[in-house]
Order: sequence, then structure tokens, then C-alpha cells
Amino acid sequence: MTMQPWFPEAKLGIFVHWGIYAVDGVPESWSFFGGDLSRDTYMKQLKGFTASRYRPEDWARLFVRAGAKYAVLTTKHHDGVALWDTARTDLSVATRSPAARDLVGPFTEALRHHGLRVGLYFSHSDWSHPDYPTVRPSVLQRPWVDNRFAMPAPGQEEPERWERFLAQVHRGQIRELLSRYRPDLLWFDGAWERDERQWRMKELREEILKLRPRTVLNGRMLGHGDYATPELGVPILPPEGPWELCYTIGDAWGHQPGDTAHKSVPELVRVFAETIGHGGNLLLNTGPREDGTIQPDHAERLEGLGQWIRRNQEAVYSTDRGMPYGHHYGPSMLAGDRRTLFLVCFDPPRGFVEVRGLRNTVRKISVLGTGEELSHRVVGGFPSHRIPGVVRIDAPTLCDPQATVLALELDGEIELYRGQGAG
Repeated sequence: MTMQPWFPEAKLGIFVHWGIYAVDGVPESWSFFGGDLSRDTYMKQLKGFTASRYRPEDWARLFVRAGAKYAVLTTKHHDGVALWDTARTDLSVATRSPAARDLVGPFTEALRHHGLRVGLYFSHSDWSHPDYPTVRPSVLQRPWVDNRFAMPAPGQEEPERWERFLAQVHRGQIRELLSRYRPDLLWFDGAWERDERQWRMKELREEILKLRPRTVLNGRMLGHGDYATPELGVPILPPEGPWELCYTIGDAWGHQPGDTAHKSVPELVRVFAETIGHGGNLLLNTGPREDGTIQPDHAERLEGLGQWIRRNQEAVYSTDRGMPYGHHYGPSMLAGDRRTLFLVCFDPPRGFVEVRGLRNTVRKISVLGTGEELSHRVVGGFPSHRIPGVVRIDAPTLCDPQATVLALELDGEIELYRGQGAG
């Protein structure tokens, strides 16, 4: 699988969970799946979904100021409600809500106008379509999915209806998104309710790439995606290949008025730095209100993250994953030529910053954002065994309030010592 080069270079994307669930501020889809309210009550939110202040140009400008290079919109969550005028079902905000129009097209146009890549989220699951809950997987990987919105009772399967759903709705709506909006990225979700063979995932991938050969596909395709998608926490051991952490500003994905536990800008900077230091992208989520406005607390966090990125952009874009932990107490990134090492310091250094196992000679050290040059010395080591000493860097005079980044210019491509030392 060949990854499109723009994706690992992007570093930051914005996830937008927007749908009728914002009307009453309930969990998206899960609130009726789990029985917290009836499906009829949930669907009554269609009547209150207006998108009356939806200004996708404002969204795009905010995302640019945040430092993002792409954004992903929930075109259809597990509830089956489409944000575009789909010809495959009658369940869309274009036909069943006061919004009464396609909301996906303006989103894609605004992003492209501001130089952002277009990502469209689409759930494989559809807990509203009558033909969806008609077959069971051979193995229930997650027992709680044995739910009448998701699958029939044992012995009540109707395979012909499942095939009709796949052909007319699942494949049909994906083809609509591809042909109408030409997304750079398709972000799938909800594949856990069927086996790979039931979804025909291999065939789906082939069909998508035949229609749009450069489309990036996320990992929720049961082995047929392009990258991994851990959720809500930076992995201790990051995936080997391309990956992306999807993460919320608050606790919820969609807009919920009671969700006020917003992460601070320093918290988001930390998660972002740890993610890109491990070689991943951060897909940071916001949930607009039903009218299409992004709440000020979320906009403030996005602006704050963007300010830090601008101060330190040399260490963000066009960099690769840095050193494994243990060489430096914090994330690190490498410039594309592997001759500049960036060290992230979350706390103001006391006295000095230390780098272990660096075989290179350090030619120059400076602080991003201020340009201050720092002195350093090498302590210890065992040169006859090619075991390097510890590089101790004088603490900077001024530190960034979120995280200070030091740039170490090396005498060549980075070379690390990973042994146990001489006895």
C-alpha cells in the first residue's frame, strides 16, 4: 500500500463531529443504540437541525490558524443520517431537516479554497436502515454489538437483504461521496459489526481506488486501510507505519453543552508534540452546535495550538519521528535530511537539558521562537568503544509557556548508540 506523501507531512487535522445529535446535545448515535433514549426521540432532533449559522469559510480559516493541513467531516455517523442529499436513502438533513441543503459540498469547497486537504468520515454501520441488521458475523468480536439495531437474532438472518444494503446503500453512498466531492481522505468507522468477507473490504478498497486512485483510506477497513487510528491517548508503543491519533478537545465528540472539561492549550501541545515525535498525525476533534457554530472554548484551544505551531513550525512540518524515549526526557523530531534534531521540553529546564547516546558532533544549538544560541558540553563516554558521552545543553534564558523546542544542528545524519555500555 502506497501512502500519499501529503498525509505524513500534514501533522495536524481537524475532526468535525456534526450532526442532528447536536440539537439536544446527546451522544452521537450511541444514545439510542444503548437505550438511553428511543430511536424515535433521537430522530425528532431532525426537526431542530437548522445549520442556520453554518459558515464553512469561517471553519476553514480557523483550521488554518490552528496549523492544520486537513479536516474530516462526519458525513454520516452510525445513526444513518447523511449530511448531503443522498439518492440512496430518504434519511438526510437535506430532505428531513430545516437545514434543507447539502452541507458537505460547501465544506469541501471552503477547505480547498484555503489550501486544506478534504477528509470525509463515513460509518460502515447504519443503525437506521431496515436492510442493515440482517446478518451476523461468524464471531462476535465485541459481544455488546449483539443489538437489534446492528444485527438479527440468531436464526433470523436474511442474507439477500444484506447484499442489497451493501450494493445500494453502503457502496452507493461511498460512490456518491467520491464522485461528488473528490475527497483526499475517506475516514471509515463502524466496521466491527461484520467480518471482513461480509463487508467485502478488499473489493471496496479496489473500487474506491479505481474511481479515485489517490484517495487515502484510514485503518478501519479490517486490514485494507493505509494507516492506523489509535484513539484518545498517545500509544506507548507507536505503530510502525503511518498513523493518526483521533483526540477530543473536551470529553465528547459531538456538541454537548455539559461537556466543559476542555483540555488546556498546554495539554494539547503536549499531546501534539508526543504524537508527531512518535511519527503520527493528530486529528483533533471539535463538535459544532446544531446551527453550525464552533463554541468559543474550542476555537480558543485551536488558536492557541496554532500559535505554538507557528513559533515552532520548523520542528513540525516536514519532520520525521525522532529518537526513542530514553535518549531525551520528552519528544523529539528529526528534520527531513536527518541532520537537525529537535528536542521538546515541556517544563522549563533547570540548569541543563540532556541528550544520551548521540554519536554525532553538535555544531550549533538554538531555541526556536527566540533564536537564542546555547552552549553545551559532552560528559563521559568511552570513545575507544564508540560509546558517546552525554550532551549537556545550557538551559535557555526564555522558555515557551507551552513547550520549548531546541534545534541541534549535527555534523551529519543522526547516529544513535543503543547499546548497554562498556563493562
